[in-house]
Amino acid sequence: MRAVVQTVSRASVTVGDEVVGEIDNGLLVLLGVTHADTPQVAATMARKIHELRILDDEKSAADTGAPILVVSQFTLYGDARKGRRPTWTAAAPAEVAEPLVTAVVEALRERGAPVETGRFRAHMLVESVNVGPRTVLLDL
Repeated sequence: MRAVVQTVSRASVTVGDEVVGEIDNGLLVLLGVTHADTPQVAATMARKIHELRILDDEKSAADTGAPILVVSQFTLYGDARKGRRPTWTAAAPAEVAEPLVTAVVEALRERGAPVETGRFRAHMLVESVNVGPRTVLLDL
């Protein structure tokens, strides 16, 4: 499982004309799933995201109650080392990835985090205003 975690002053996801998720002053998480991922990996990823100390004063979302916007992003497993056209073979198929993305979201909520999401398998417009900017790659 791979996540790009960014501190944001605001972030939103729009599908068509509908805003399906939005936050202020929190974390935007782009989340990718690969074939070997399990519910245990999802739980570990949720813990790492929630406790990651990248907010002001080296605080975490767990410390501050900052909201988290989770957006599924299979392209995090794109591989363009050969040629110019990425291959997506390392990304898990939607039937495998969707329940694991949901597991991360549910695990974050169980930890008390306010979580918004994008919409799986939808063409999403993701907007964000990065703070810092602070961006961390988590790769489990």
